[in-house]
Amino acid sequence: MSRAFVLLNPDDDVVVAARDLLAGEQLELPQATVVLVESVGLGHKVSIRTIAQGQPVRKYGQVIGFATRDIEPGSHVHSHNVINGDAVGDPRPCTEVPEPPQPIVGRTFMGYRRASGKVGTRNYLAVISTVNCSATVSKYVARHFTPERLAEFPNVDGVIALTHTGGCAMQFHGLGHRMLNRVLGGMARHPNIGGYLLIGLGCEQVTIGLLMQEQKLVQITRDGGETKSAGPPVFVMQDMGGTARTVQAAIKEVERLLPQVDQARREPCPASELILGTECGGSDGNSGVTANPAIGIAADRLVACGGSAILSETTEIFGAEHLLTRRARTPEVAAKLLERIEWWKGYAGNYGVVLDNNPSVGNKAGGLTTIAEKSLGAVAKGGSTCLEAVYDYAEPVTAKGFVVMDSPGFDPASVTGMV
Repeated sequence: MSRAFVLLNPDDDVVVAARDLLAGEQLELPQATVVLVESVGLGHKVSIRTIAQGQPVRKYGQVIGFATRDIEPGSHVHSHNVINGDAVGDPRPCTEVPEPPQPIVGRTFMGYRRASGKVGTRNYLAVISTVNCSATVSKYVARHFTPERLAEFPNVDGVIALTHTGGCAMQFHGLGHRMLNRVLGGMARHPNIGGYLLIGLGCEQVTIGLLMQEQKLVQITRDGGETKSAGPPVFVMQDMGGTARTVQAAIKEVERLLPQVDQARREPCPASELILGTECGGSDGNSGVTANPAIGIAADRLVACGGSAILSETTEIFGAEHLLTRRARTPEVAAKLLERIEWWKGYAGNYGVVLDNNPSVGNKAGGLTTIAEKSLGAVAKGGSTCLEAVYDYAEPVTAKGFVVMDSPGFDPASVTGMV
């Protein structure tokens, strides 16, 4: 590796600038010296050989696009001379399933072991809105519990409001309704939540009764040495008589729950209990060279410890899915990923756009040219182990090892799904 550039694979047609490069600079490569014919910014690509019009352009040893005109050595390679085209590789399901990693034993962390069997890293009490109409009430309740009011509960990390902008004006039991129910259920069951209550308005589509029934919501608490299971506390604003009365009643309920939540204590727990959710943010030409592979190594190590790692953002897997399907444990796992890719293609097509519209303007300014290039860097977060499962958005992750969760490329929504 040079201080001026990075050659990621011997078969690549380009190198990545490790700093701003000036026209006339010489790049010393193993087989040749390339002279820059123009200046190229940090994170952008420089051709190291002649690429004829219509020929594939390779980075990471994979096709990231096709030249729209002849590209001479030393030239800037970007959206002015490369398009995505049909850069998707052959999926070849289950043909490159890696051997299991060498197990890492004895690694622990200080976690909260819940009565449900899960292990958390925080101990919050959550006020969960079932609909946007109750969001303000939930926030009022959470804000009441200032650090001063929580001082006598040192094992409680805080009282938090978990709100959203949906819950009504949606098709009953349609796709959006089902996804939101899964998200809310995931929040309630999350091992970082030591206790929770639900607040709704009363006339919304996401009714508390259906939510509790479909998500099988119960509150499992420990009172001394005894484990208790019951339905969670529920507050419906229209039944309570409005905002003020709901806030007052919910505050009293939180005050009742706090001593129970405060009973939780950290204890050594095996790293196999951890689930790592990975996410891209503000990707540029260096992300697939630096941060993403580093996260991938961390994911591999956690899998070796017996834990789980999630790769999300399906629209930013598009163009690199063949690298994952080849690592799939079973043909069914590979087929599920390919089916999700096709769904997103159809969804984008309904709005007159294509998935190739990604990368964003900011991504391109940072050196990313095509969705294939962006995705090849993004999937590096998934490490190198076997793909064990593909989950729908916000579906509970139960498998150990490396998995994919279907989600959009919009970071807040994607992270929310990994609850």
